[in-house]
Amino acid sequence: MPQSRDSRLQSLWYGRSLLYLPLLPLTMLYAGVGAGRRALYRRGTLPSLAIEVPVVVVGNITVGGTGKTPVTVWLADQLRRRGFRPGIVSRGYGGVVGDLPVQANANSDPDIVGDEPLLLATRSRCPVVVHPDRVAAADELARIGVDVIISDDGLQHYRLQRDYEIVVIDGARGLGNGWQLPAGPLREPRSRLELVDKVLVHCDSRNAMELSSLDLPVEPATFHLVGHDLTSVNGSSSVSFDEMRGKRVHAVAGIGNPERFFRALEEQGLEVVRHPFPDHATFNERDLAYDEPHDIVMTEKDAVKCRKFASDRLWYVPVDVAMHDESWLEDLEEHLRNLRYTHGA
Repeated sequence: MPQSRDSRLQSLWYGRSLLYLPLLPLTMLYAGVGAGRRALYRRGTLPSLAIEVPVVVVGNITVGGTGKTPVTVWLADQLRRRGFRPGIVSRGYGGVVGDLPVQANANSDPDIVGDEPLLLATRSRCPVVVHPDRVAAADELARIGVDVIISDDGLQHYRLQRDYEIVVIDGARGLGNGWQLPAGPLREPRSRLELVDKVLVHCDSRNAMELSSLDLPVEPATFHLVGHDLTSVNGSSSVSFDEMRGKRVHAVAGIGNPERFFRALEEQGLEVVRHPFPDHATFNERDLAYDEPHDIVMTEKDAVKCRKFASDRLWYVPVDVAMHDESWLEDLEEHLRNLRYTHGA
């Protein structure tokens, strides 16, 4: 099978190849434009708009999957347990919501709201509002009555003022070759991490990595994802990994780092036939009509796009965040409670 565009980029950014060198002039241009844009926001030349309730951004400094969406679900749950009424804003990548913000729910069409907002609405149990203009979406959440807003992604969306920034990093891949786009995977320079409030590193397991190898400029907290029993996409049943052990399956992943998902299935004892798709890929029945009639196992983000044609062969793996040290949440909680007074809540 020919190597996909996404696979070629991953090899370029995270491998040992020097083929990125011809792209460095474009990277210098990209970095210069980004630095200039950030400076304009800092000086107030470009307007950055405040919302009447506190805003927490959960974002990436790299392109591709890091575990940001499960962290957003986890954070919403943690804030709700502490007495807050959180809401989530999302750009709705891949969706077409129109001129006005749309509130997503578990029955929304992923072609309209996007896959991640649909997953967030299904799992977070809090309001989720979708629009490319995150300021408009945040205003809608404030109107609904939330008292803290979580921006899913949007670290580089400086038009929306934020009160707390969380960056999620893939511990297996780190910051890649350290270059900004297109020569490397960085959306902003590595030094940007020194300005955020918290860095979270996604590990494969509690002791799976040596943090010093990432060479981060700040001390991060770490977490891993816990997979649960496989659940049928049509909602009819579930099955444990023990019952599936040794079984050959088609593994489907349209996420930023499909290989992490494939390895996780193999660690659970499944024999995996890999089917990587681009991040946010859409699916139809033909895409999953494989010659070998094995069960198909996919990520939860992919599953929400396959409900309309789901059969008993389609399964997904629900995941939850296991944070290794939650002490930083106390500082976040105190910060948000103080901000609620200054924002007039």
